[in-house]
Parts: sequence; structure tokens; C-alpha cells
Amino acid sequence: MAYRGQGQKVQKVMVQPIRSRIQVWLYEQVNMRIEGCIIGFDEYMNLVLDDAEEIHSKTKSRKQLGKNVDGLLELWKFLFTYRIE
Repeated sequence: MAYRGQGQKVQKVMVQPIRSRIQVWLYEQVNMRIEGCIIGFDEYMNLVLDDAEEIHSKTKSRKQLGKNVDGLLELWKFLFTYRIE
């Protein structure tokens, strides 16, 4: 059941970690992690990262990941539409 004002609270919680540097541990590939700065979420609630790198724990190697320009454009439309003041 949704209550009045609950949507505003949920939005606030979702934008709090924006611009935070995180490390994502992959479930099926335990020797690989992805590190980057959260810039938001897409329309399917996928995490969108900036300056993302693949980190292989066994070899200690890092690989810079590419950017999805179309996904970023959609994200910016979403963020500017639902901006919290």
C-alpha cells in the first residue's frame, strides 16, 4: 500500500549515493569486481557508473570500461525530470 509522501522519500533515498565511489562484487565471477562512481540508474534500475574499471583480484589488473552514450542521455533526461530540490 502506498502512502502520501512516500514517493518523495523513496526518491530522496535513491539519489543519496549519487557521486559515491563504489565497488561492485559480481555474483558469478568472484575474481572480478567493477569499481566506479555512481551517476544514477537507468529506466530498468540498472546501476550507471562513471570512470568504471574491471578489477581482477587474482592478477591485480585493471581494465578501463567504455561508456554507453545512449544510456547516459536517457539517464540525464530521467534525472532532470525527477530532480529533488
